[in-house]
Amino acid sequence: MTKSLKQKLTAPLIGLLTVMIIIIIGFFYFNKFLAKPIQFHDVKIDTKAALKLNVLKQISKKNGIKEWELEAASATLLKDEDKAVLIDVSVIFFTKDDKKVHLTSQKGVMNTKTHDMIFSDNVIVTYETFVLRTDKLHYNKKEHIIYSNTHVTLEKEDSVIEADSMTTKLSENITILKGHVRGNFSENFDIQ
Repeated sequence: MTKSLKQKLTAPLIGLLTVMIIIIIGFFYFNKFLAKPIQFHDVKIDTKAALKLNVLKQISKKNGIKEWELEAASATLLKDEDKAVLIDVSVIFFTKDDKKVHLTSQKGVMNTKTHDMIFSDNVIVTYETFVLRTDKLHYNKKEHIIYSNTHVTLEKEDSVIEADSMTTKLSENITILKGHVRGNFSENFDIQ
């Protein structure tokens, strides 16, 4: 080989050798970086939860007759407790003549054995043209009733009734208001 051919081949070979060394060093560096275990910081573990569900849908029937349908945006089943904590709850209760009573609330707790429920935070119940609002409402499955021991407001168009407590017997289509019951009624108010 001539001297000029050696010089022509030496420069590209040195360049190629340099690139290969950089690639090998880079490979070992990134391999070492990727081999380190990833560390998470500020992770909160819910030790009370046995199971978390993103969406919950449930239907309850008694003697083949639908009593209610429940949907929640999320549900957390608690360990060692027979409870499910519900978020963004929507329930449809069915009356004896198959009419629907709609309930919504921000939060709820269901007993997973008895299916009794407690709803809280902006509880709204609608039935035909009536709207009931309260801070806390209970559902008793055995008696198929909803009730509130806190202040309730019942509205229909321009009429408003307020009371300290309320019980609705879903199987009998009866609502009972108690304690400081007062109201303002429009001319067209019809309780039917």
